[in-house]
Amino acid sequence: MKSFNTTGACFPSVHYMVNIDGKLSEIRKLIDNGSYFVMNRPRQYGKTTTLGLLADTLKTSYIVISLDFQGLSDAKFKNEHVFSAAFAKDLLRTVRNRRFPVHGLNHDILDRLQQDSAIENESFGLVELFVILSELCETAEKPIVLLIDEVDSASNNQVFLDFLAQLRNYYLKRYTIATFQSVILAGVYDIKNLKLKIRSETEHRFNSPWNIAESFSVDMSFSADDIAGMLKNYENDHQTNMDILQISQCIFEYTSGYPFLVSSICKILDEQFQKNRSPWTTATIANAVNRILTERSTLFDSMNHQLSIYPDLRDILYRILFQGQRITFNPDNEAISLGAMFGYIFNDKGSISISNRIFEMRLYNLFLSDEELNSITYQDALRLQNQFIHNGKLNMDLVFRKFIDHFSEVYSNSDQKFIENQGRKLFLLYLKPIINGTGHYYVESQTRDMERTDIIVDYMGEQFIIELKIWRGLQYHEKGEKQLSDYLDRYQSKKGYLLTFNFNKDKEIGIREVFYEDKILIEGTV
Repeated sequence: MKSFNTTGACFPSVHYMVNIDGKLSEIRKLIDNGSYFVMNRPRQYGKTTTLGLLADTLKTSYIVISLDFQGLSDAKFKNEHVFSAAFAKDLLRTVRNRRFPVHGLNHDILDRLQQDSAIENESFGLVELFVILSELCETAEKPIVLLIDEVDSASNNQVFLDFLAQLRNYYLKRYTIATFQSVILAGVYDIKNLKLKIRSETEHRFNSPWNIAESFSVDMSFSADDIAGMLKNYENDHQTNMDILQISQCIFEYTSGYPFLVSSICKILDEQFQKNRSPWTTATIANAVNRILTERSTLFDSMNHQLSIYPDLRDILYRILFQGQRITFNPDNEAISLGAMFGYIFNDKGSISISNRIFEMRLYNLFLSDEELNSITYQDALRLQNQFIHNGKLNMDLVFRKFIDHFSEVYSNSDQKFIENQGRKLFLLYLKPIINGTGHYYVESQTRDMERTDIIVDYMGEQFIIELKIWRGLQYHEKGEKQLSDYLDRYQSKKGYLLTFNFNKDKEIGIREVFYEDKILIEGTV
């Protein structure tokens, strides 16, 4: 039976897969042009799967040698002699694989490579290795393409930079010395970021050893149409009666096409359908997202690790999420460059935006968890949480009212700066223990700024739209009502919530119900 998996950007032939023929065609053009490049993309973005599919498409025109540096231990990078021997042995294992041998290479030269690299000593180093590699290229029946996956495993070693320098040297002399048709390195780090991983005692030796690399701009994310194509194949086999266009668009809105997240949602929905015929709907997608948010994975473990290593990046994300700051996307800023490379942020018309809704929700949960144990707001909601759920339904009116009571009691004397910086965080801290584990919330990035933000709460398939605003006068408030009404239309809802933080001394604290056009707005002021 076909199934989904979560190992990469697309799924092996026995699984349902997004068609990436167009992306492979773009990569093929680079190879045909003799380009050397780095396929640097975030973790679990399908690099390994793409390399495998690429190798299959190239075999008619090229000899493809696929290596993986993850299998090389740190000890293999002790010096160039140890590395050269390890590289040669790995290459020989690959081309002489009994199940999938590589044909078209000169066996006498392979035998000499095996003999020369058998003993790790100073008589066999990078120079000697590349002389033999050049001879292999010269005598091969077809041009050779070299693929090396997981180069991050090696990139904190100077010997790896020396290896790149040799590749560069042969590339520059390619019209007079035989060398590879194309070399593709795959990993998270781009060559220009390798300096960040070089140990301090060798950092002074970094000198851009691979400035020959072509820019790799192939979009490896999935569009809503890509997802729909995969779901169509699934629907043909299972007849779930899903609305393919609606489901694919919903999955895309949560993931922005991040391959691992797309396949994770599909895998969960498939498991549920196989188990109890659960339909593929926007509600079951929300449940799948909630499961992703509450389970550990290597992707999010890596995110937590990177944010602990790079506090400046963590601070940027925090200010975007909780303070609504617009931060210019400057690729020369190390923290911003790293965030983009890791796939957490992207350049959104000159400003930084979080890459997808699931990352955003996971980051909110991470930052709030750091504060919830010492938060009066969180503890107060936790104490009252049983009041808010009745027969599996969330009473958002009561949540709204109780938060206003709590805020008025605890923070009524806080200054404007505190409220502007902390207001949305306090509301989310209050909401978190009430819906945690069953529902989730996300913030609409298009409306998130210093003065306005829209929060969508999803609980058991029911959605609640809440707008938080700073009071800027009656005209601005009326504009906010119109914005909320328009937003409710988008979600096909007739009821919304508007929470205003007002700093006027004569403000009227409390809640009122407003009929606006054909909708009910529950408006609260603190």
